[in-house]
Amino acid sequence: MSLRSQGLRLGRAITKELRRPVVQSISRPLTTQHYYPAAHSVSISNDAPFRNFSVHNFSTKPDEATEAQPTDGESTDDATKDPAAEEAKAEEDDDADGTKKIAQLESLVKDLKDQVLRSLAEQENTRMIAKRDVANAKSFAISSFAKSLLDTSDNLTRALDAVPEELRHDHESHKVLANLYEGISMTDEGLTKALGKNGLVKFGAKGEKFDPNIHEALFEYPDPEGEAGNVGQVMKMGFMLNNRVVRPAEVGVVKAA
Repeated sequence: MSLRSQGLRLGRAITKELRRPVVQSISRPLTTQHYYPAAHSVSISNDAPFRNFSVHNFSTKPDEATEAQPTDGESTDDATKDPAAEEAKAEEDDDADGTKKIAQLESLVKDLKDQVLRSLAEQENTRMIAKRDVANAKSFAISSFAKSLLDTSDNLTRALDAVPEELRHDHESHKVLANLYEGISMTDEGLTKALGKNGLVKFGAKGEKFDPNIHEALFEYPDPEGEAGNVGQVMKMGFMLNNRVVRPAEVGVVKAA
């Protein structure tokens, strides 16, 4: 007996032994209710138990058709939406956003314009104030110096008033006194001219109308020869620097009799 024949016989014996318990276990008819869920079916052939054994619908995944069907609670609004309406609504939203942005930009422009105008006004005010300060500095830079010379002018005036009128020009009998008066007078005139060149003017004379802005009334007295409300006596001359009163004139005012 050849090895081939022995191999064939051995293979048949093994196959017979393997088929025997399977055939005995499936000798009773199998039902799908006993071994598998009701949703599945099993078909077994006794002739070829290993060849014709098939399981149908044994997958645990849900049915695709079932998934495709909408549930009772699912909304169907997406299917009924109108594309034209959606586009119109989007355009309205864009227009509303554009209008809002335009309003915001207009408000911003208005605020910036107001700030620019205010800044220009402040700059103009600053320029005018600086210009005025410069002019005042030029015009009244000598105020303190002029005030220091007022006492000198007052002393010269007092010296002139101290000389009697009948002796002021008597060069024959009172030559020294007349010459002194002439020298003091020339000094006072030179000082007055020097002050006038720098804008400092002397004012205050008898017979002027009393003005409280430039005169300081020390007293009132009746004077039949004078007019009521006018300056009757000048106690101290006043000075004005570039139309600004540096010192008011101290006067006596005539009152009605």
